[in-house]
Amino acid sequence: MKAARGFCFTLRSSHAYDTHIGCLEKCTMTSTANNVSSIDTAVSPVSPEVRLLQRIASVDILRGLVMVLMAIDHVRVFSGLPAGGPTPGIFFTRWITHFCAPWFVFLAGTSIFLREDKSRDKAAMARYLVLRGLALVLLELTVIRISWTFNFDFAHYLLAGVIWCIGWCMVLMAALIWLPARIVGAIGVLIILCHNIVDPFLPHIFQTLEQSHYAWIWQILYFGGGVKLGANGPVLAVLYSIIPWIGVMAAGYWFGQVLKLPAARRDRICLLLGAVAIAAFLVLRGWNIYGDPRHWGAPGSKMPPMLAFLATTKYPASLLFLLMTLGPLFVLTPLAERLRGFVANALTVFGRVPFFYYLLHIPLIHLAAIIVSLVRTGHVEPWLFANHPMFNPPAPAGYIWSLGLLYLVWAIVIVVLYFACSWYLGFSKKRTTA
Repeated sequence: MKAARGFCFTLRSSHAYDTHIGCLEKCTMTSTANNVSSIDTAVSPVSPEVRLLQRIASVDILRGLVMVLMAIDHVRVFSGLPAGGPTPGIFFTRWITHFCAPWFVFLAGTSIFLREDKSRDKAAMARYLVLRGLALVLLELTVIRISWTFNFDFAHYLLAGVIWCIGWCMVLMAALIWLPARIVGAIGVLIILCHNIVDPFLPHIFQTLEQSHYAWIWQILYFGGGVKLGANGPVLAVLYSIIPWIGVMAAGYWFGQVLKLPAARRDRICLLLGAVAIAAFLVLRGWNIYGDPRHWGAPGSKMPPMLAFLATTKYPASLLFLLMTLGPLFVLTPLAERLRGFVANALTVFGRVPFFYYLLHIPLIHLAAIIVSLVRTGHVEPWLFANHPMFNPPAPAGYIWSLGLLYLVWAIVIVVLYFACSWYLGFSKKRTTA
């Protein structure tokens, strides 16, 4: 069977691997102690090194917030509730998690810049990105796939989700980091802005690719869907294509330079970027000018206008989807700088151990769904061992959870994850100082 035969243009949206892992560990910064008098210390402004440390802490807070939101949608996958409708409650349960993947990928690019800026060794950084990226791809195809399915049916289903995508983007970033940061950022912005140029030609493109032996390449790069690996091989479910996510990571790489600026200037730039992105989204979406293949307000639409307005295309992520989700990230960055207290500390815990969190949260949610099934029905529903999150069949009759149960399970999972991540963070510190 030709690769083209497995070409699927319509993705099943029974989940969003909306998230990421802030795949890079937190870039810890150290400052050199200066021999200054106590009087000088009292009247001197905060050093640039200390300010940069605070900014990295704000990145952790935003990344931690993303991971908390991400768990909502991953609980939804096992709840059997549909993605995005039909009620406003279900729609916004899904919509709020749309922020996860863009923030995660963008901040992964920022972390790359900060880590490289600390080491100042591009060759070592390039090697790190290649090795780390390939490791993430392997983990997606093995450990993470098993966590989603709790089965070993590799012959029929492989998952290319957000971790797969981030891994390949990191490999590509190993080449891009040799360019000046502003050039890397410009390349990223151009990819984000321009990839929807193909929208008017999609029907013709799909028809052509259906007959092509190389359709699988375009699926992995842009269109996504099910890729048949050989005549008798498994289907690779491409949920996150490389484009435009490499553009998002590259733009995030440039954003690392913004975080190094003095606080007042940095905040102005962040607010300006956020305002421009949100305004552009409202204008382009409001008049259906450009940036998304699906227009809202079409006659006969069953979706309420406000929901249709927000229902931008995620697979592949359209310009309007990215403007809608990244605009608030820029606005929240200055606020995260000032966030203190328990909430900030809890989010920082998640943000500092993103990889541990990601590997743990999917099997934990899956196990919680099995416990819920036992409590509600007295048995474990076989549907929970299907090929989630993309090619699973509809939930069986009588299984689907209420929204209240979904959020209760989510809250319990977050509490368990908090204690687990706190332990792991402390364990990591002890190993570092040992």
